[in-house]
Order: sequence, then structure tokens, then C-alpha cells
Amino acid sequence: MSSLVFLVPLALLLGASALAAFLWSLKSGQYEDLDGAAERILLDDKDDRIATGESDGGALPEPSAPQNNRH
Repeated sequence: MSSLVFLVPLALLLGASALAAFLWSLKSGQYEDLDGAAERILLDDKDDRIATGESDGGALPEPSAPQNNRH
């Protein structure tokens, strides 16, 4: 029974901190554009460059130098 003296305030403190974190996220705009983030992951970067008029010149990426990982 004496453990309830510690556990009840601890549970209230954790609940209050979770509520404060949720309210902070609401105030900072974390939930403003949920559909945009879900659709943005499906878009290809190449489609974005074409839509904005950017071009990479059709160049291939340069190969990276081989690394020796001998230990």
C-alpha cells in the first residue's frame, strides 16, 4: 500500500507531461498537413525537378572511390 504513495504521483506526472507534449505539438503545427506528407513520400524526385524546371543535365552520378576496410 505504501508503494501507491509513489506510484500515483508518478502516474499523474507522466500523464501531465504527455499532455503537455501533445499540446506543444498541436501549437507548433505538427498536425497541419497530414495528407501532404503521406502523398509526398510517393513522389519521385525526378518528377519534382521536372515540375520546377530544374535539370541535372542528364549527367550520371560520379562513382565513389573504393574503400579499403581492412582491420
